[in-house]
Amino acid sequence: MAGVFVNRQFRPLTDAALISLAVAVCYYAAGRLGLLGRLVVEGVVATPIWPPTGVAVAALLLFGARVWPGIALGSFLVITSLTTPGPTTAVTVVSNTVAPLCAFLLLRRADFRLDMARLRDGLSLIFLGGFGAMLISATAGVGLQVVKGSLDRSEFWAVWLAWWAGDTMGVLLVAPLLLVLAGPSGRFRVRRWKEAAFLGLTTLVLVPLAVLSPMGLLFLVCPLLVWAALRFQLAGSMLCALFASVFATVVATSDHGSFSHLSDVEIMVKLQTFNGSAALTALLLASVITEQRATRRSVRHACEELAEVLEHLAVGEPSPAPPTGPPPEPSESRPAPPGGLRDPCPSASTTDPLNGGCGAHGRVVGPGGGGP
Repeated sequence: MAGVFVNRQFRPLTDAALISLAVAVCYYAAGRLGLLGRLVVEGVVATPIWPPTGVAVAALLLFGARVWPGIALGSFLVITSLTTPGPTTAVTVVSNTVAPLCAFLLLRRADFRLDMARLRDGLSLIFLGGFGAMLISATAGVGLQVVKGSLDRSEFWAVWLAWWAGDTMGVLLVAPLLLVLAGPSGRFRVRRWKEAAFLGLTTLVLVPLAVLSPMGLLFLVCPLLVWAALRFQLAGSMLCALFASVFATVVATSDHGSFSHLSDVEIMVKLQTFNGSAALTALLLASVITEQRATRRSVRHACEELAEVLEHLAVGEPSPAPPTGPPPEPSESRPAPPGGLRDPCPSASTTDPLNGGCGAHGRVVGPGGGGP
């Protein structure tokens, strides 16, 4: 009996440790992928999209705050893969862990739903989980560089903006897709597979054409995002936006296409403008469409329930009993007296004038209590 109690007591700890280890592995893998598209801004390495922040926020929303050690471990592994750990490593690890935790707490405070079926969920993820919480990691990371002396104070805002935008894009592009794929709505459905295949082929052709063209045709991606959001909601729109942003980041780091002949700061500004526009369009439009469809389904379901209730009531009404005696003689209709009151006594001989209010000749007693 004691052994069973001990197993039940330590099983949650074991599950939390395993989940945290899995989060650390995913965080490290996402960090290595994010470093493939890094840019140098004012001598500091910055990533236009930092996927580990999206992985961290999604893991916290799915499994709770108990997985924060996995986020810290993953951040430490990414830092050690770039440089030798030092005293400042702890500050970076803490800031990279606290920022997703603050995003998780703010989203939970705002009643955020994992299915993101409401517009308020998309707005909460943008302004609370992305724009707001990522201020912590960007300020701590760039401020540490200034304190160390590796970054001049005049270069603070350019590097800070690049850092903050990279963390924010990780939340807005990666976290929604992970939440959708982890939920019931993320399961693959074969309906409209022909349209999905056609959308995928169009994306594979149109996105490279828009990004690689030196004429600046990045706006051609917007119709794809609208199409994906209208027909496939959050899963389709976020996949399309993520592919477009990743492809644009790869092209920007190689100084080709729409990003050729630009300085590092100009490339970062143009790229982050495009990534932010794609993420906001995909996220907000898909949230609006999903909320409208959910409302329509609720109304249709309520109408079906009401029709079913009315049908049951109609079936359950008792039918009138068949007459047993001779059919009654039709009564002569009498015109209504002035005031709209009709004689309620069908027969004066069977009505008591004291109780029924009718006289001996069937008069109607008016509101004044008596008649002529």
